[in-house]
Amino acid sequence: MDFLTDSVTGLAEAVRSGQVSARDLVTHSLERIDALNPRLNAFVAVDAEGALAEAAALDERQARGEEVGALAGVPLAVKDLEDAAGLPTTHGSIAVPGVERAADDSELVARLRQAGAIVVGKTNTPEFGWAAQTFNARFGTTRNPWDPTRTPGGSSGGSAAAVAAGMVPLATGSDGGGSLRIPSALCGLSGFKPSLGRVPSGGPNPPDWPLISTKGTMAWRVGDLAASLDTVIGPEATDLRSLPTPEASWRHAVDDPGVPLHIVWSPTLGYAQVDAEVLDLCRAAVDKLDYLGAHVVERDDICEGDPVYPWITLASSYLARTFAGIRGTPAWEHVTPELRAQLELFGGGSAVDFVEAEDACHLLNLRLVEVFHHARLLVTPTVAGQTPVCGSQGTINGTEAVNWVSFTYPFNLTRSPCGTVCVGRTTGGLPVGLQLVGPQHGDLVVLRAMAALEAALGFDERPDVRALL
Repeated sequence: MDFLTDSVTGLAEAVRSGQVSARDLVTHSLERIDALNPRLNAFVAVDAEGALAEAAALDERQARGEEVGALAGVPLAVKDLEDAAGLPTTHGSIAVPGVERAADDSELVARLRQAGAIVVGKTNTPEFGWAAQTFNARFGTTRNPWDPTRTPGGSSGGSAAAVAAGMVPLATGSDGGGSLRIPSALCGLSGFKPSLGRVPSGGPNPPDWPLISTKGTMAWRVGDLAASLDTVIGPEATDLRSLPTPEASWRHAVDDPGVPLHIVWSPTLGYAQVDAEVLDLCRAAVDKLDYLGAHVVERDDICEGDPVYPWITLASSYLARTFAGIRGTPAWEHVTPELRAQLELFGGGSAVDFVEAEDACHLLNLRLVEVFHHARLLVTPTVAGQTPVCGSQGTINGTEAVNWVSFTYPFNLTRSPCGTVCVGRTTGGLPVGLQLVGPQHGDLVVLRAMAALEAALGFDERPDVRALL
């Protein structure tokens, strides 16, 4: 069995049927991490002993004929904003004290473990998930398996790099402004941000970015995403936002892929600049949606302007809460400089500023409601620019651009379900994603369309990791 060729469901079925052991899968994962992580820096902590022991226990249950779960034996990486029992949760920060090994799993990790997944380690993230690239002073920079001089995106960049390089077939991530979709697009994965509340984020501590951030899983293709999400979606008493369990199985829904009859294609959303090569690849994929039977209408009046300021007001307010105890102390100087500057500019707003940002969410959603009166899917580029060299900005038509990720955060403001599908590679060999956005709680229409586009494009090439060895 090989993570590069086998699906998450295929690996789990092989464990359940006795074709392969969970211990074999975990050993394979640990070997690939050992070989590839020195170049990619996707993992920041590995629990080889614990993972092998957990795998051995699962194999014993399987041998006794006990139920071992839909994700039996599947190695799992956990983003370092999420608790996994026995491993530290550092949030990629050296400024905030009190890093300890977690006593318990987060609700997401607990549900994945209950389904049979086995945690092998924690993956890198920018400090408290604030950036669209993955770097921090504690662990350094994570690199893209397609080109190690480039970023895998952020903030779930460690998880995306680990999956793309075949270190693990499954990882957790979160998305407060594009942090599942951006790294998925840059690493050639299919990525999906569920509707807010589908994946619970309850527990003893309040969620970090409660009104805009959604947790999820990361895998190579949409079938694996749907199968893993099927094991975690559903209500949780400690999460004020959690939604009821959907009636239909997400995994079974993508077994019957299809595109809706009416789709809106918006190449700029009304405000974004887009790299010409990225736009050409996205347009070709939209033509494929038309070929699959959708009536596609182009519109560029989705937004009245760039909604970055409402988004940055909300995000900075949440981050200001995180750092409230250290501002003005020596530890404040250890916060990532760019994050510190953002908080100095936007982290001191009033309650009225916060509520006005919430008002902007409502107004933007009204515009989407109008769009979805006429179509079931809105399609845009996932990322506006070419993949950045680590430590620099992405480029748009050869010029460095500060806002190279201008397509994702609007749909955190509206809490919309949205995904990204790899639609090809640039002349530089780097993946490009197309974003598919659905109506409120319309997760299945997005997943089914992603699966249909995936199958039609047939783009299943993996990065050649031999150069990393």
